[in-house]
Amino acid sequence: MSTQIQFVKIPTSEALTTYTENKLNKLRARFEIIKAINIYFKLENDPKGEGKICEIECIIPGSKVFAATSQHYFEHSVKVAIAEIEKQLEKRKAVMMVY
Repeated sequence: MSTQIQFVKIPTSEALTTYTENKLNKLRARFEIIKAINIYFKLENDPKGEGKICEIECIIPGSKVFAATSQHYFEHSVKVAIAEIEKQLEKRKAVMMVY
């Protein structure tokens, strides 16, 4: 399993990287079908102030699962995006057959 965290046009944050890794470890423990995870943090000018974007691309056998969210804080964006990924993985796991 590989994890790639990228900060797009913003400075790297060790605290945010650690927070994200902790959340992903829980996700990996729950879903063993995950092959790789790519995470992108972006900053967008939004008049509402919800410009902290987190995009998560989760690669599983046979397909990819993607979730993106924009919130006031990056930590909250990570939390919401991982919750969306969990929902999608639950659906995929129910459909997948084990041989």
